[in-house]
Amino acid sequence: MGHLLSKSSFIKGVQCEKQLFLYKYHYDWMDQISESQQAVFNRGTDVGILAQKLFPGGTAVADVPKRSDEAVVKTKELIKSGRKVIYEAAFLYEGILVISDIIVKVGNEWQIYEVKSSTSISETYVLDAAIQYYVVVNSGIRVKDISIIYINNKYIRTGDLNINSLFNIESVKALVEDKQSFIQKETGRLKKILAQNEIPNISIGVQCSDPYQCSFKGYCWKNIPEYSVFDIANLKIEKKFELYNKGYVRLEDIPEDWQLSDSQRLQVNCHINGTTKINKESILTFLETINYPIYFMDFETFMTAVPMFDNSRPYQQIPFQYSLHYLKSKVSELEHYEFLAEAIGDPRKAFISRLLHDTERGGTILVYNKSFEVSRLNEIARDFPEFSEAIIERISRVADLMLPFQKKYFYTPEMRGSYSIKYVLPALVPKMNYDELKIKEGGTASIAFESLYYETDFFKIKEIRENLTAYCKMDTLAMTEVFKKLEEKVK
Repeated sequence: MGHLLSKSSFIKGVQCEKQLFLYKYHYDWMDQISESQQAVFNRGTDVGILAQKLFPGGTAVADVPKRSDEAVVKTKELIKSGRKVIYEAAFLYEGILVISDIIVKVGNEWQIYEVKSSTSISETYVLDAAIQYYVVVNSGIRVKDISIIYINNKYIRTGDLNINSLFNIESVKALVEDKQSFIQKETGRLKKILAQNEIPNISIGVQCSDPYQCSFKGYCWKNIPEYSVFDIANLKIEKKFELYNKGYVRLEDIPEDWQLSDSQRLQVNCHINGTTKINKESILTFLETINYPIYFMDFETFMTAVPMFDNSRPYQQIPFQYSLHYLKSKVSELEHYEFLAEAIGDPRKAFISRLLHDTERGGTILVYNKSFEVSRLNEIARDFPEFSEAIIERISRVADLMLPFQKKYFYTPEMRGSYSIKYVLPALVPKMNYDELKIKEGGTASIAFESLYYETDFFKIKEIRENLTAYCKMDTLAMTEVFKKLEEKVK
């Protein structure tokens, strides 16, 4: 009792039939799943299990061996035996397999619940529910309603977790019923695609990232140069494909009269000509706003779908670490201060207490991407008002080192249109980069710290903490070098 389509493969096929074909017949060509992607998948699984508590006492079909035919048989047996709540119920109709997260019997009918770890309902989620409804109804089950359970991002935890407040439940039956003819048509079309002997001849396009990043991008995009028109900053994806479809793939290929913004044209011309732009006057004006002593500051945060701490919300960024490099004057020795919370309870109070202490001397607090750090500080001031006065004073001293690069006061071809410090640093200070670090970006740092709440191996804990410390320190050390380069450019 095999199946041709599942919910996930159907969604892939609607997005791109080539993706569906590759997924079914060339699974090993799929891109490697990143650590951050895997974290998203794990979060979805955890949220799905938690949502089962909304309907306690159910039986999980997934307890049987993970074979679709056995799961379908098991589901039928549970329904026949009179079970009122079933988790991970499996249904098969004309080669289409769906797994419903939760089904609940009400009278002689069933209610279907699909659980999502997001904070809103998307068109794709409705499509997901629509194919479930199509298969379940055609399997002979009377469906009273079908709903999506998703995260309520307005929920603020106080004490024990209140799952009834954590989740929103919204019926999508009317939307789903409107899509039934589309589902019937699309499933028929996709089955024909899977019956072919050759990979569908479909060129890359906007479908490669809409609604999701295609899992075979590495295969389909293998002939696109490492640096191409797709790397032009702030150019709409439709415009990028307009260039591509006209045969303009490299930046060198773009006609001089092609409409680009000033910033985009600067990126293209600097790359073609190998030139650097330096607006000394604007850089000097920026530097005049920076007063010694200077604190070079960087935060690391993590967020969870289910709030772990009192006075926190779903997906709230929780600061757990900072690095500070302190420069009293231009000729002073660089000092370093840092904080990394213990993975025991809420890290925010310890974080802000130490940060306020370490920044109590006057001077500019220089960050890279001011909106992020200032937003985190404002959230702590809101959630812990006893610190608000001191936090407001610190915010008044914050300046943004990103500004000269964002505004293109300084631009080199090596920046590739980006003003991220991960590009700015090697462009200005080639000897410095993140390559040797075990943790190279903030998303990985977040996952690593969250894992400490569950890790019991002392040596693993020690290693993770050392990696976190090295990464955050690198961010602020990089800022000191970038700032130094700016000063040198206007001498």
